[in-house]
Amino acid sequence: MFSARRFRSLAVIGTLGVMPLAACGAPGTVGPVQQTGTATPGSAASAASPAPRFPAPTDVSNPMFPLLPGTQLEYRGKIVEAGAAEPHSVVFTVTDLTKMVNGVRTVVAWDQDFLRGELQEQELAFFAQDDGGNVWNFGEYPEEYQDGKFTGAPSTWIRGTSGAYGGRHMLVRPRVGAQYVEGRIPAIDFYDVSRISRVGHATCVPSGCYRRVLVVTEWSPGDPKGGQQIKYYAPGVGLVRVGAHGGDSQEFLGLHAVRRLSRSALAEVRSAALTMDRRAYRISSVYRVTGPAVCCHR
Repeated sequence: MFSARRFRSLAVIGTLGVMPLAACGAPGTVGPVQQTGTATPGSAASAASPAPRFPAPTDVSNPMFPLLPGTQLEYRGKIVEAGAAEPHSVVFTVTDLTKMVNGVRTVVAWDQDFLRGELQEQELAFFAQDDGGNVWNFGEYPEEYQDGKFTGAPSTWIRGTSGAYGGRHMLVRPRVGAQYVEGRIPAIDFYDVSRISRVGHATCVPSGCYRRVLVVTEWSPGDPKGGQQIKYYAPGVGLVRVGAHGGDSQEFLGLHAVRRLSRSALAEVRSAALTMDRRAYRISSVYRVTGPAVCCHR
């Protein structure tokens, strides 16, 4: 899901249990993060917050971002640059793999990003839920492709390595105006901030219409020309729509289909993700601090 501007991964998604409108692992702790006000890691307000605990980190049941292994979501839409639109799609799957990252066992998600029907990027992303129900980002391994050939993974980051800070991905009690850092990774010049814009919204996409939707605005303070990405989350599903405001490259996606993979289909996904995991150790020194991905989700 990448174009001229590197957008946040669609590994910000969710799982089954859709609520359409009728009509239309190992415990650990990580550093604290500020939830409201100026979203800056390491600020006085952030330092005063207690460090989260992760007694059951792979049980990601946050209503707006549930991660159920074997769930696959397909998004379709477009990327608009210089007034020209090109077809864009993303396939996101929650694998049944887990991985130790920064002392916490995480859920491994896999998404594939297609532009004009060709694979542009595929990514492994790592998430964990704390004892309060907040979901945290723990890292990303995004492989880039051109003309069907692998060209590298320069934007890899792992929480706690080379100054990488992975913040909250989804709050357990989102309130309008709440602002927080999702990630700040100096080594790759990545800094993402989110603000809760609306609650109780309604929206329709190809897969159906949804109510009680949460609207989150994301932007990068270090990229004033990047504009804002607007994400819509439905309870029990996760991400259902992506929009944009401003910026020189805009992305628009809607949830097209939700699938529950068969055992054999999930095994194919697992094999592909494990192949990426093994390759990552060979090409990324940052990645080597993690434990290998293992089956199966627990």
